[in-house]
Order: sequence, then C-alpha cells, then structure tokens
Amino acid sequence: MIDWIKVAELRDEIGAEDFGEVFGLFLDNLHGVIEKLRHRPNPDDLESDLHLLKLGAANLGFSAFSEKCQASERMAADGRRDRIDIASILDHFDRSLAEFTRDLPRKFAA
Repeated sequence: MIDWIKVAELRDEIGAEDFGEVFGLFLDNLHGVIEKLRHRPNPDDLESDLHLLKLGAANLGFSAFSEKCQASERMAADGRRDRIDIASILDHFDRSLAEFTRDLPRKFAA
C-alpha cells in the first residue's frame, strides 16, 4: 500500500531532520479533507476533494490510496458520484496511515 521508494525519495529531498515536520504538514492537509468526507461530505465537492486526496497521497507515497482516489475521482467526473464508496476510501486511508506509522521506523532505522 505504501510506495517506500517514493517515501525515501521524499525524505532524501527534504532531509531526514525535516522529514517529520514536512510529512506532518502534508498529512494535516489530507486529514482536513478526510474529516470532511467522514463527517460532512458535500457531493458537489467530491470530485475536487478526491483530486486533492489523490495528489497528497501520491506525494506521501500512499500509492494504493492515491489510485483508489483517482478511480473515484474519475467516477465523480463521469457523473457517477452515487457509486463512490466513501467508507471504502476512508478505510483505505486509515489502513495506509496505520501501515506507514507502523513500518516507517523499520524502513529508516539508522
């Protein structure tokens, strides 16, 4: 679910000492949209919300989640918003974040 090569590239680009802070900023942006979908989704904003999630997730290396958002974004663009499974999107995010949090220390142990 996590593209660890992408994560390593981001970490190398930012620097190990600043990675946590920058990752936190990216994650805060994602969380805002996730919470909107979790508590008060607006069907009119769904396509743009999914687009933001797709891009943010791709930047963080959450590749499977980004792909899920991209497929759902296409459905919204095609007028099939009613077929988008928001609960599945939220679950995918939660599982991706859990995997990232669990495995990050092992992936970058000194």
